[in-house]
Order: sequence, then structure tokens, then C-alpha cells
Amino acid sequence: MRMENKSGAANSQGQPPLDAGHREIWLAGGCFWGLEAYLDKLSGIVYTEVGYANGNTEKPSYEQVCYNSTGHAETVYVQYDPGQIDLATLLTYFFKVVDPTSVNRQGNDRGSQYRSGIYYQEPADKAIIDQAIAQEQKKYSSAIVTEVLPLRNYYAAEEYHQKYLAKNPNGYCHIDLSSLDQDPGAKGQDPSHPVPTHQRTYAKPSREEIREKLTDTQYQVTQSCGTEPPFANEYWDNHAKGLYVDVVTGEPLFSSRDKYDSGTGWPSFTRPIHSEAVTTKQDKSYSMERTEVRSRHSESHLGHVFPDGPKDRGGQRYCMNSASLRFIPLDKMEEEGYGEWIDLIK
Repeated sequence: MRMENKSGAANSQGQPPLDAGHREIWLAGGCFWGLEAYLDKLSGIVYTEVGYANGNTEKPSYEQVCYNSTGHAETVYVQYDPGQIDLATLLTYFFKVVDPTSVNRQGNDRGSQYRSGIYYQEPADKAIIDQAIAQEQKKYSSAIVTEVLPLRNYYAAEEYHQKYLAKNPNGYCHIDLSSLDQDPGAKGQDPSHPVPTHQRTYAKPSREEIREKLTDTQYQVTQSCGTEPPFANEYWDNHAKGLYVDVVTGEPLFSSRDKYDSGTGWPSFTRPIHSEAVTTKQDKSYSMERTEVRSRHSESHLGHVFPDGPKDRGGQRYCMNSASLRFIPLDKMEEEGYGEWIDLIK
């Protein structure tokens, strides 16, 4: 148990307003110092704050939560950008550092305030959380006890708890923060080399090499901004797990995990595999105003992005041409040199 107990009333830390397109979730997983520090290291996390959630007392103090059975759990408020990290992915990272089968205990800390929990306000989040729990349960013989409930009675913790490990680097932490040092989802990682097991370049070939490598349709789409017909292209109804790469250079672009059936007849994704995997620019051709999507290194035309995607997954629809992509099935990724991306597919 940590010993750095101090007095003070719970107070608001001035949460920033929820920006358009951003979402929020409340996560409990033992000592909130370590969980907050861990979550702060992930790309797409906009803001965090530690507090007390789902208890029975108004504005509890730390001492009350610890000793007076208020029912609150030490909890981290998380505001995130679903364009960089969706809720399903965020929960995947949460479960990497939380034992969901442990009752009222994480690490060396014991007590109901250290229980694991996922608290939400948006009803649509419940289905995503339930699916994540079901997926996680496959890893355990014991039942998962992480509680999933609507948020209630959340209060920010005292100021000295906020960003505690940033202010006290040698403070108590039950989480190995170094586990994210080379993780592709961590802030500051090179998106083209998430785990640098080997060097790979994605240099654009010469026009002659591209012409020789591609079919007529692939060449027309990628090099002349063509569009293939809907429902008559290779990947529009592909539901297999795997990685979609640039047909010209082989650079990873999209994960099957982010693919969904948009009903348009073209392969559609809620986001690229990394925010820097593609570039965008305004396209005013055909008397329309659209946002064109191109691959980063080959500058190949991929398709367009529209703001009519699933709201619970960021609201974006990356409508791509199959001819711009090459699909690598999950069971072939290691063999073809994409093993470092497997965790982003499963």
C-alpha cells in the first residue's frame, strides 16, 4: 500500500471542454497514479484527470475514500481523439495493465477503491465495452469481475494526486510504464516503424517501374486519380483479418480491425492504421468539394474521406479504392515481413 496520504477536499481541476469529435471514458484499475501515467503515454489521449467514481458520498476526500467506505473507485477520466485511438483499442491497452479477474485488488493495493471498472456516459459505448470484455474473457479461466456501469458521482481528486508520477518520478506505481517504450500506439513512436525489428523503406519507384508493376486499373486509379466501380472491386466485401498496404510501395495503410461495411460498394475504414500513414488535400474536381486521401510515400491516390462514418468510432469514412491496396492476410503477415503490425490487427 502506498503511504503518501495527505488531507484535502476533492475539487475540480478544470477539465477542458469536450472538443467536437473527441470522446470520454472513465477507467478504474488500482492506484490511479500509475494508470493515469500509463494512459498519458498513448497517442490520441487528449487529457486525463484522476478522481473518485461510482460511490455514494458527495465530494469525498482521499481519506474518506480509503477509510470510510464511500464506495468510490480510484478512477482516471480520459478524453481521447477517436481518430487516433478508438474505444476498443483504448480498452485493449487498459487490459494490458489491469488484472480483470482480481476482486478489489491491483498490484499491492487492496480495498474496494482499487477495484477495476469501466464507467461510461454514452449508451453506444456499452456495446463496445461488452465486446472488449468478451474478447478479454477468452484469455482467462476465471470470470472477469471488472464492473461496467454508467458513470455516477464522479469527483476530481485533490490537486496533489493529479499527474503525481510526473511530479514525483520515483513515486509508487504498480504498472510497468516502460512497457510502452517501443509500442506503436505510444506517443513519439515513428509510425512507419512501430517496433524497429528491422529497417524498411517505402521509396516511390520510378514511373516506368510503377507502370510495369501495376495492372491497368491499378495504374489508372493510383496515378491518374481514377475510381473503380462500386461492388465490382476486390476488397469491398472482404471480411478477413489482415493488413491493407499501399499497392505501389507496400507501406501499411489500414487494418481490417477498422474496416466496416458502409454500403457504398467500396472498402471503407474508420481511420488509417496511423494518423500519419496517409495525407489529405482538398479535391474540387467534377464540381464537387471533397477531401482526397493519398498514401504518404508513393503519393498514390487512394480515395476520399467523408464525415459520415460511424459516430461511435470517430465519424469518419475513409472510402478507398481496392485497386490502390494490397491485402495481406493475418496468417501471412509474419512471412511477408509485417509481423510488427500483428497486434494492430488482432
